[in-house]
Amino acid sequence: MKIGIYGGSFNPVHFGHVGLAKWVIENTDLDELWMLVSPNNPLKPAGILAPEEERLEGVREAIKDIPHVKASDFEFHLPRPSYTANTLRELQKNYPEHEFTLVIGEDNIAIFDQWREYEYILENFRIFVYPRTSSRQTGGVASAEKGTDIRWNKNIAVFQAKPVKEIRYLSEAPTFDISSTAIRRSQGR
Repeated sequence: MKIGIYGGSFNPVHFGHVGLAKWVIENTDLDELWMLVSPNNPLKPAGILAPEEERLEGVREAIKDIPHVKASDFEFHLPRPSYTANTLRELQKNYPEHEFTLVIGEDNIAIFDQWREYEYILENFRIFVYPRTSSRQTGGVASAEKGTDIRWNKNIAVFQAKPVKEIRYLSEAPTFDISSTAIRRSQGR
């Protein structure tokens, strides 16, 4: 089976996460999409996360009616901090019958060279990149339009010089003008 790994803090999960998950499972070749709740994110400040079980339950509730989309606590059982390369390695070891695809936002691909063992991920896993409202993409490669993160262009050039399994830009995916950060701010957190 082809399994998409859509990881995140989901702090809190919102309609943008859910809408994207539904679109990905309905419009790609993935058989399932696992929303992997991260107990912590090495690139985010500590102390802003709600308890992991609370976030996991929020994801379960939010996706309960979407076929082939599942909430996962897989990273809860791994050493911390949870680095994506380690998670993918462990998923592959525990589920050798599956092919895993990483599903990330273009904001993350723009800083992908900061991820631990990003070359390993590029070489061994497909990556589906979804658009964010803060930038404009065309034709699967970032343009230099106003608001576009220029680092995407830089990283695509760097990545193309290395062994890459596949990077697919999901240009038709919807964007949602919402963020967990904005929700927390509106709640005074």
